[in-house]
Amino acid sequence: MEPAANYQCDVLVVGSGAAGLTTALQLADTLKVTVLSKSALTEGSTFYAQGGIAAVFDKNDSIESHIEDTLVAGAGLCDPAAVKLTTENARDSLQWLIDAGVGFDKVESDGQSPTYHLNREGGHSHRRILHAADATGRAVQTTLQEQVLKHPNITVLERYNAVDLITGQHIDADPGCYGAYIWNRMEEQVETIAANFVVLATGGASKVYQYTSNPDIASGDGIAMAWRAGCSVANMEFNQFHPTCLFHPNAQSFLLTEALRGEGAVLKRPDGSRFMPDFHELAELAPRDVVARAIDYEMKRLGADCMFLDISHKPKEFIEQHFPTIMDKCLSLGIDMSSEPIPVVPAAHYTCGGVRTDLHAQTDVPNLYAVGEVACTGLHGANRMASNSLLECLVFARAAAKDILAKQSSKAPQTHLPSWDESQVSNSDEEVVIQHNWHELRLFMWDYVGIVRTTKRLERALHRIELLQREIHEYYANFRVSNNLLELRNLVQVAELIVRSALERKESRGLHYTLDYPNTMEKAEPTVLTPSH
Repeated sequence: MEPAANYQCDVLVVGSGAAGLTTALQLADTLKVTVLSKSALTEGSTFYAQGGIAAVFDKNDSIESHIEDTLVAGAGLCDPAAVKLTTENARDSLQWLIDAGVGFDKVESDGQSPTYHLNREGGHSHRRILHAADATGRAVQTTLQEQVLKHPNITVLERYNAVDLITGQHIDADPGCYGAYIWNRMEEQVETIAANFVVLATGGASKVYQYTSNPDIASGDGIAMAWRAGCSVANMEFNQFHPTCLFHPNAQSFLLTEALRGEGAVLKRPDGSRFMPDFHELAELAPRDVVARAIDYEMKRLGADCMFLDISHKPKEFIEQHFPTIMDKCLSLGIDMSSEPIPVVPAAHYTCGGVRTDLHAQTDVPNLYAVGEVACTGLHGANRMASNSLLECLVFARAAAKDILAKQSSKAPQTHLPSWDESQVSNSDEEVVIQHNWHELRLFMWDYVGIVRTTKRLERALHRIELLQREIHEYYANFRVSNNLLELRNLVQVAELIVRSALERKESRGLHYTLDYPNTMEKAEPTVLTPSH
């Protein structure tokens, strides 16, 4: 008989951002939940999200309008059912956050009771973005953390990487997910955790690119693990590049929220002239893919290192009130955004595709769910609209929890799981190999699979990925795991899925722009890849 698992629970949640913590809290009154956090609890993309969360709170706005804006931004590829589910449940989900203690900004209005201050961002026809200054993610993350850490039915394991999912084929059982191998970073050993249900909430894969707004942990772990476990993935070619990341050698990954442009900031060339009106009728408030391509085009055309974002025409008090985090960061680098423009470049920001799920967040593998950026629910289509991402985390976390509670039974988890076998491996003395492969992957993905693509570039990238995969597979088979090795293994798998998906799409649509197929086909179809094993 196989030895008992190191840990067991009713539900294992892999990931500790808004999607993972919301799922855990929705389940914990009934079930025992373990939350796996790869780094410190605060180190996910949620914590760094600036803009806000979209929902209809204005009497002049409507759910129908939110639906229409989302469908337009998604360039014909959204699943209307997913859009409808998300927008209809937006206000309830936001109210749940408010009740939990998230303090969204309010404004006084003519002696009436204060109402929520609503921002407008690119692609939205109305002001519908609830926010906490320019640090909404931090407010959401810290509030949810407080709730999770005091809940008696939730166990948090910090600094644990998920290595692989344990499925029926591992234990000669019915198809399904029965737990996971997890790497204890403190003890540097692989352990097992048994669960009746597993929820992937691991975020996206933007670290596959050299320039990204994401924290270091966004290495596509959940997508790669789900693929190895037999899940299909969809729309992996649609990587959103945020148009405006701060361009400064000491400010890697610092994002400048779209709300700046919503409040009047304009994009300028180095000579001070505006260029967005040349590219789209909505100018700076055009969808992100349009703005990112415009900046990329102008940089290449002029041979410039960056473009500039200018809000200095607004009163200094207004900027300090609405964008205190950005103001402080810029000042620390010697940039006074109240009197001068901010240098900006696009950076990989959001993975619109991911593990394919239904409207309950259920994947192809029974008892395995995917919530948040790791998933492809159909909400985002070919381009995610601003401030729909945290909303998706909340709505689909609640949907997953509802489905799990409906399916849960009193049966104990399958605790006897195969132990991790590292009898044939040794400690590596060549960490430099991992570092070299890491940098090579991220550089050629940026050069060949970036904002503008060609078939030749994609084929060149795929060839290099296949070489790297062989090298990494050999390395993985011979040496003990490490954080960098696990992330590299997952990133190269996700890179392959991105490139294969991009090669399959013989058109330009949304975030996927190829010079070889510049036109958009009449009918929009998702790109679905299914594992052959």
